[in-house]
Amino acid sequence: MRRRLRLGMVGGGQGAFIGGVHRIAARLDDRYELVAGAFSSDAERACASGADLRIDPQRAYADFADMAEREQARPDGIDVVAIVTPNHLHHAPAVTFLRVGINVICDKPLCHTLADAQDLARVAQASQALFAVTYNYTGYPLVRHARAMIEAGELGAIRVVQVEYAQDWLSTALEDSGQKQASWRTDPARSGAGGCIGDIGTHAFNLAEFVTGLRVEALASDLSSFVPSRRVDDNAQMMLRFSQGARGGLWASQVAVGHENTLRLRVHGEKAGLEWMQEQPNVLRITRLGAPPQLITRGGPAAYPQAARATRIPAGHPEGYLEAFAQLYSDFADQIEAHADAVPPDPACLLVPGIEAGLRGMRFIEAALSSSRADGAWRTI
Repeated sequence: MRRRLRLGMVGGGQGAFIGGVHRIAARLDDRYELVAGAFSSDAERACASGADLRIDPQRAYADFADMAEREQARPDGIDVVAIVTPNHLHHAPAVTFLRVGINVICDKPLCHTLADAQDLARVAQASQALFAVTYNYTGYPLVRHARAMIEAGELGAIRVVQVEYAQDWLSTALEDSGQKQASWRTDPARSGAGGCIGDIGTHAFNLAEFVTGLRVEALASDLSSFVPSRRVDDNAQMMLRFSQGARGGLWASQVAVGHENTLRLRVHGEKAGLEWMQEQPNVLRITRLGAPPQLITRGGPAAYPQAARATRIPAGHPEGYLEAFAQLYSDFADQIEAHADAVPPDPACLLVPGIEAGLRGMRFIEAALSSSRADGAWRTI
């Protein structure tokens, strides 16, 4: 294919946050062009959102099912759709587009419930279309460098994995003010039964598995709702048992005053340990047994090819959240083009989380909820 991929979007209209992030990510490497959308279920807002985004009025739909049917029938119909709605509205549009053969990029967590996620996984696996989940922290160059180091055996056998994701923006009952992002994230009818663990805990869980290559086999969790009247958890602490005998812990909180967006991963093996923080994403700290710490910088000469692929500008120029998000879009574009040309994809583009990563995130939420209800009893994933 020698053209931009035609992108559609479900959700992400006026007043939305993550839709704008997806649109920037799609355009950053010039691989996509937004041409259609069902930006809102409200016809007037859908039309207005389409106008804001310079979409042909005939392709600004009020209904995603209508969009899927009409776009699939067009000779210039969309190649891929991004689903950027609240969690309870992921399943139906994803299934609809997959069934007409349109590739899907879905925001995380995968669905509102595990049952919906399992059904979506069945549809995705039976479809000829491709599916991606935007666990965007997997797109950072030094996250991929850390993964490559572990794959190469530089840390030796992994012993301990600690991951945390701390924020403070929900330290008060912000949802009572009508703030849109807080309102749906704390409403179990829209977010799902998991609050903090669904919103950011799944990111931490995914990051730990992505970097180490290990799988969390069981967990023991303690979920809390510190803000009075809040109906979902806003703090989660848990112990983790990984495959191959590794042990670890996960802390996720949206009431940790003093933390804006502190995602941190520490991995300790028999030969070395590493540490990465999302708020300082261009530095990876490595300490080999008996040696002083070493700082690996993004874009430096020591970068593994997996990190170099995700690097756009010279060393010393910071890259961050939007670029990491864009890396997933760029890698998925490579997959779509290879699929359309009926050729094997470059293995380097296959690091984008797919349906299985999305399903594991939902199983993580379910296990954490079940464990906490049972006073921290161990639950398998």
